[in-house]
Amino acid sequence: MIHCVIFDLDGTLLNTLDDLCDSTNFALQQFGYPVRTLEEVRCFVGNGVKKLIERALPNGEDNKDFDSCLKFFKEHYSKNMYNKTAPYDGIMEMLKAIRLAGIHTAVVSNKFDSAVKDLCKKYFGDLIQVAIGENERAGIRKKPSPDSIFKAMEELKVSIDNVIYVGDSETDVQTSKNAEIDCIGCTWGFRGKDVLLNEGARYIIDAPCEILKIIGVV
Repeated sequence: MIHCVIFDLDGTLLNTLDDLCDSTNFALQQFGYPVRTLEEVRCFVGNGVKKLIERALPNGEDNKDFDSCLKFFKEHYSKNMYNKTAPYDGIMEMLKAIRLAGIHTAVVSNKFDSAVKDLCKKYFGDLIQVAIGENERAGIRKKPSPDSIFKAMEELKVSIDNVIYVGDSETDVQTSKNAEIDCIGCTWGFRGKDVLLNEGARYIIDAPCEILKIIGVV
């Protein structure tokens, strides 16, 4: 019996790609670097904003402007992360059904912690009980480390035997494996079905309502 569903955020619950792309290109333009396409940014995301800027910036972390570019990105994104972002179709209905069934919910993300908490509060309210973003300074390593999953479980007081994880990327499948829990891979996100198949997700779904069948709500 599933007592808790833990979700990735970007590419799983929210389509954040346009806002991430806009903030990436804003930061790059401050230093005269070429902008990136939406499809390039799609491939860059998933491992935190530091890795996003490293991938987008020529010479990555070795670039003399790396720290400043990352700072510009964070400042811009914090003010513009609601411009084009929205839940994917069917997400709100799925979350409402899960909570109505008495099942706990959490989000764990590699996006910086304040943004994760703000986005979850704005779009989901009490439908998401715990939201955890990147917080390595507190000793919680980024995914694919399972630390954030274990932290969410601790806050919700649930057993690992009753938890399932939902994500859209190779990082998410690896995270679930490292936590030794099943993963539901969603094809509507940033990576697609082939990546999820190759990584070995236990379940692969094309619509949020399919989560309800897997966890026994319908």
